[in-house]
Parts: sequence; C-alpha cells; structure tokens
Amino acid sequence: MQPLGLSIGVWVNALLTLCILSFLYKDNPFFRFAESLFAGMSLGYYIGIVTVQTLQPNLIQPLGETFFGNHNYLLLIPMALGIMLYFRYIPRISWLSRIALAVYIGYYVGVLMMQKIHGQVIPQTRDTIMPVTTGGIDALWNLVVIIGVFSVLVYFYFSVEHKGVVGKVSRVGIWFLMISFGASFGYTIMARISLLMGRFSFLVNNWIRPMFGI
Repeated sequence: MQPLGLSIGVWVNALLTLCILSFLYKDNPFFRFAESLFAGMSLGYYIGIVTVQTLQPNLIQPLGETFFGNHNYLLLIPMALGIMLYFRYIPRISWLSRIALAVYIGYYVGVLMMQKIHGQVIPQTRDTIMPVTTGGIDALWNLVVIIGVFSVLVYFYFSVEHKGVVGKVSRVGIWFLMISFGASFGYTIMARISLLMGRFSFLVNNWIRPMFGI
C-alpha cells in the first residue's frame, strides 16, 4: 500500500484522535477544535435521532395522516407544551415556559414513580430479603447483602444522631458505600482504558502501519 494511499476517513479519524490526545500535554487550540466538533456533531446526531424516531412516528405522521382518527388531534396539546418550553428565550412570555415545565415534571413524576417502584424498588427489595439459613456460600452472600443494605440505610438516616450503636452501624455502611463506589470507579476506568486501547490500536494498525507499508 502506498504511504498516502489511506482513505480520507482514516486520516480524519487519526488527526482528530491526536487532537484529543494532545490534551494530555496541555489545553490547546487543537483539542478545543476537536472537542467543539464532537459536541456539535453529537448534538446534530441526537436531533436527527429524536426527529426520526420520536417526533415523526409519534407526532408528525399521526397528525398528517389521520388528524381526527383515534383522537390524534389531542397530540396538539403536547406539541403546544413542547413549543412553550422554548418561550423561555423570549423575555416577554418566558413565564409560559414554566407552565409547560410544571406539566412535564408532574406527568413524569407521576408516571415514572410507579414504573420505578415496580421496576426497581420492589425487585431490589425482594432480592435483598433472601434466605440466610439454607447454608452454603449463597446464604453467606445473602447475609452480606442484608447487612450492607441495612447499614447503608442507617447511614442515611439523619433523624437520629450517629452515636453508639447507630454510629457503629453507620460506619459499616460507610465501608459498603466505599466498596461500591470503588467498584463503580474501577469499572469506569476499565471502560475508559478499553476505549483508549481501541484508539491506539486504530492509530497503529489502521494509520501508521499502512502509511509506512508495514
């Protein structure tokens, strides 16, 4: 392969990757350019996804095809509320955006609260209340889970001063919290390192080696 026979896409990917990695040295115009480009393209991609997958099938298409069918004209209400959210940029009528925001928050709190309770709170509570008398390693881990959940709940219970038995139990909760945060942080680091390895692999195998004919 010729040294400059790489595609434009490979060169753009490689140069933008180097621009991002240049931040390891210090902040510079190349990094700010790549950062701004990434933010702009991500926003544009997100707007396209929302338009094609949300607005078009759920609002534009029903209103355009069967305006009165299936009471689709009622979709004008959420459309008006969505438009009202942008009134905050017009000083004279910015107060109207608060009405739309209040409806939006109230609706999702009411709907998502039940979904969260049935989808997360109840299953997590059920998984916490596990038998500890069956013996074996499973019973031991069930006991650890019960102690961890109870001690963490005690730590976040601020109506009682953390002294005596309450203070000791809350300190156990702190240990469980630190272990949980540490595991989450370690998982995040591993994911970021995996992305970094992917970028280095791309630079070496897809850019440098073909460029020098290796």
